Amino acid sequence: MKERLQKIMSQANIASRRASEELIKAGRVKVNGKVAKLGDKADIRNDQITVDGDQLAKPKRSDLIYIAVHKPRDVISDEDDLGRRTVRHMISEVKGHLYPVGRLDKQSVGLVLMTNDGHVAHHLTHPRYRHEKVYRVKIEGHPTRDTLMKWRRGVNLEDGTTQPATVKVLDHLDDSTWLKITMREGRKRQIRRVASLLGHPVMHLCREEIGPIRLGGLPLGKWRHLTAKEVDKLRRYVEYGDKKFKRKKKYEERNGPKKRR
Repeated sequence: MKERLQKIMSQANIASRRASEELIKAGRVKVNGKVAKLGDKADIRNDQITVDGDQLAKPKRSDLIYIAVHKPRDVISDEDDLGRRTVRHMISEVKGHLYPVGRLDKQSVGLVLMTNDGHVAHHLTHPRYRHEKVYRVKIEGHPTRDTLMKWRRGVNLEDGTTQPATVKVLDHLDDSTWLKITMREGRKRQIRRVASLLGHPVMHLCREEIGPIRLGGLPLGKWRHLTAKEVDKLRRYVEYGDKKFKRKKKYEERNGPKKRR
């Protein structure tokens, strides 16, 4: 995952971000043998970054952290939000920089992953890899079959048409319906926007899965480290997704993009 050099240097305890900017301006930082400029980005895993000739150490597998958080309401998913409680605050005892994977809006609850593995974080968050996320959603009223088909096929929003999604009815209550929604994209407040547009505003939204990782029985407001088995699953899932994306890209370079049905 490419980041600004001053951020990488700060995380590696070379200097503060501002001091790192001065080192870059002075020509003392190189990326893959070339003198870096302010604003340049790099990937600590794949690029060779040196400061005064000394190479920044690449993260070891043993140093990588993977955490599952059950985000409650009124907690922000972003890394830093002045004056408001964030998911990062919930795991303040874990030191170092962590990327949030799978942001949720303030009113939503459910699974958020936190990791210092930039490669995994990039693949799980970048829309081009289209990783699956599963949600359990309660909406107002009872949607008709036609309404559900519209949702499944894609809905026109102000920022474009949504990708096809799997929408399954779990239960009908007196004045509401529980749905299981599986998506491969994640625009800002997408489920809430689609539900409102279709006339069935969201009453409750919980994300239960990100790729192969499940929320399971993790209590609301709690967190845990992923097991070794889960980490292995996650890495293999990302690796498979990367290969699948590269195959698709090669196909489109030869034949053009596949048409949506």
